[in-house]
Order: sequence, then structure tokens, then C-alpha cells
Amino acid sequence: MAITDSARDELRALRDQVNQLMDDRVTPAFSDARKSAYQAAGKARAYTEDQAEAVSDRVRDQPLIAIGVAAAVGFLFGRITK
Repeated sequence: MAITDSARDELRALRDQVNQLMDDRVTPAFSDARKSAYQAAGKARAYTEDQAEAVSDRVRDQPLIAIGVAAAVGFLFGRITK
């Protein structure tokens, strides 16, 4: 029984060490990674919104050119996909 108690104690100590490692190293790393991902997503969303607004403004300022470009892109896309 002394061997099983010793093994049990060693397993408990190992589990405590793993938990301490998780608390000290892994959890903060995941937290930092999550924060960085949220910041990158926010920047990407803001950039996309800015670009969409710029395109919308340009279409309002020059509607005939926008129609011509859309027609040309549609024509080229149609030719490529045949």
C-alpha cells in the first residue's frame, strides 16, 4: 500500500505542477493571443468599412464610369468562365 500511496502522492504533485504551469504560462498566452486576434479583427473590419465607403463615394461621384467598369468586369468574368 505504501507504493500506491507514494504513486498517488507523486501524481497529485505532478497534477499540481501542471496546473501551476497552465496558470502561469499557458492561460496568459491564450489571453494575449485572443486580445491580439480581437484587435486584428477590429482593424480589418474598420479597413473594410473605410474601403466600402470610399468605393460608394466614388460610385456616387462618377456613376457612368462605375457602370462601365462593372460591365467590363462582368464581360471578362463571363469570358473567363466559359
